[in-house]
Amino acid sequence: MTVTTPRTTMTPLRRRLLVLLAAVLLLAGAGTAVVLHAAGRADRAGQAQPGGPTVTAGRPTLGQKDRLMFVNAAAGPHRGAVASVPAGDPQGRRTAADLTCARFYAAAGTGICLQSNPGVLKQSNRALLLDSELRTVRTFALAGTPSRARVSPSGRFAAWTVFVSGESYSSAFFSTRTSLLDTRTMKLTPSLETFSVVKDGKPYHASDVNFWGVTFAADDDTFYATLNTAGRTHLVRGSLSRRTVTTLAENVECPSLSPDGTRVAYKKRVLSGASLWHEYVLDLRTLRQTPLAERHSVDDQATWLDDRTLAYALPANGRVGSSDLWSVPADGTGTPRLLIAGASSLAPL
Repeated sequence: MTVTTPRTTMTPLRRRLLVLLAAVLLLAGAGTAVVLHAAGRADRAGQAQPGGPTVTAGRPTLGQKDRLMFVNAAAGPHRGAVASVPAGDPQGRRTAADLTCARFYAAAGTGICLQSNPGVLKQSNRALLLDSELRTVRTFALAGTPSRARVSPSGRFAAWTVFVSGESYSSAFFSTRTSLLDTRTMKLTPSLETFSVVKDGKPYHASDVNFWGVTFAADDDTFYATLNTAGRTHLVRGSLSRRTVTTLAENVECPSLSPDGTRVAYKKRVLSGASLWHEYVLDLRTLRQTPLAERHSVDDQATWLDDRTLAYALPANGRVGSSDLWSVPADGTGTPRLLIAGASSLAPL
């Protein structure tokens, strides 16, 4: 007798169940692959890109001499950290501190670090006053997004600028707030807008006044900054003791005073209505302007390496969200050269 095995007929319900099971298995496999890939990517994130700078953890301090400190923008676990290199070997091995900053500056053993920490409900922005060991002395809440930071040559005064609306100086609508801190008394001036303004020799009052980009002289009283009002920017000289500012020249942004106190480097808007700036140096005695050899648009507050050389940040070629530090002679001669790749916020010690 021949035994015939009954033929199983696949019902529509069973067919749907098999399709669902196959989809679940496929998604599970894809999820595992994604997790493994993410883990591998996380491992690689802790390594610098091939050919990039060597960055090691350490304890750089503000008391070290002949060093350049900056915010490390190179890929890897120390991205965003304050780092240090020898001034004589700026592209050498970097020593990174356990401190991250969006903006940083230091002088005479005093540092200022502006941090921007995204939160679930609200972004937290703060300024950290640092001692020579990069330890936090005081913390100050910021009213907006970090933009500029400076410390006076003596270390007594610090200043910082934030955007309270808009995200850059090229925005159609933006507002800034610049604060001043006496690090000896801890007296904080929350806004430079409380200072009296003398414009073109006359007292000036306007609701649209904005300040940014403070730079200090060596006398612990004189400073320079940008004043913006009525759609125009001005270089102003200020007095901390008298709480006044006076306009000196027009179309000046983000000034940086030379070590000898005779010149100001600044970015000048060269095309009205466009986000295009060129770097210039202004002689404070004659008000003569000298264009520098850098032909790229520089949206930065330059730093003097010495009385002859300026450094500034430019967007890194091909590295999204990164920047490089370049240098150029301050007299308009020469050519720009790469100073430190993957870096910003330079502070020469």
